Amino acid sequence: MGGDIVSLEELSRRAASCTACVLSATRRRVVFGTGTPHAPLMIVGEGPGVEEDAKGLPFVGRSGALLGTLLDEVGHDRSAIYVTNTVKCRPPENRNPRAGEMAACRPFLHGQLEQVDPKVVVTLGNVATRALLGTTATITSLRGQRRVSPHTSAIVIPTFHPAAGLRGGERVVAMIRADLALAAAVLTESGR
Repeated sequence: MGGDIVSLEELSRRAASCTACVLSATRRRVVFGTGTPHAPLMIVGEGPGVEEDAKGLPFVGRSGALLGTLLDEVGHDRSAIYVTNTVKCRPPENRNPRAGEMAACRPFLHGQLEQVDPKVVVTLGNVATRALLGTTATITSLRGQRRVSPHTSAIVIPTFHPAAGLRGGERVVAMIRADLALAAAVLTESGR
């Protein structure tokens, strides 16, 4: 994309025809992102799952239902948030995206960050957190903290992926809830 300023609509159009990595060969739909274009809060996951691939929307499966519930509990309206993933096509067997796949989608993610210009970004899980923070640290060691990303002026708050909450039970769900509440507090402090 060569440093040009590109709208979300144009980024989405380019993503829809992207064949820069092997994920394009097996996708049903590109899952670009959804929500308010200039949202103060952006949520970034790792990649689409089977339901997202079928519908073309991020976080519409079981993990998305849990995320929606937790957002409601801490006072976030999902329709006022921008939600996306580090990669826009589903990795086979729901495996983690590979480095080359993430590199191919990086211009799309960076373009989304630039266009949405959120005050806070909540990263869900290791993959998204490492992609935005440029770290190899684990989500367990980073969650619940305010961080600064080299890719955005937003405050980054890492937390567990909702899928970890579905597997890990109420203790993990409580940590995700607390991290989403921290995001709400940061937004309140910033006046956005």
